[in-house]
Amino acid sequence: QVQLVESGGGFVQAGGSLRLSCAASGRTFSWYAMGWFRQAPGKEREFVAAISRGGGHTRYGDSVKGRFTISRDNAKNTVDLQMNSLKFEDTAVYYCAADWRPSFDSTPTAKSEYDYWGQGTQVTVSS
Repeated sequence: QVQLVESGGGFVQAGGSLRLSCAASGRTFSWYAMGWFRQAPGKEREFVAAISRGGGHTRYGDSVKGRFTISRDNAKNTVDLQMNSLKFEDTAVYYCAADWRPSFDSTPTAKSEYDYWGQGTQVTVSS
């Protein structure tokens, strides 16, 4: 029904920037709240950023606030994550996720709130 595909990961030096993109299938993208999570080796999957259905509300994890920006383009069925001032501890696999039936303007932070997940894209930051 819904498929999410991440792209844009790669290698970057500390202090650099990357822009991740998530492309969604289907024609109901605007109904979903969208989020980004990440998982480093040996760690739990953690919340990074979320954006409401219309894009008017965003929320960020404490470790990335002020450095990362989430955005969406409902006409293109995409959600992006602009990552600036990258640190070594940002190294992880980054996952795109969709919440099918969110409360109006909600920005979910819990993994259990999301219904669909992409396969992930690796981000590696060298120190």
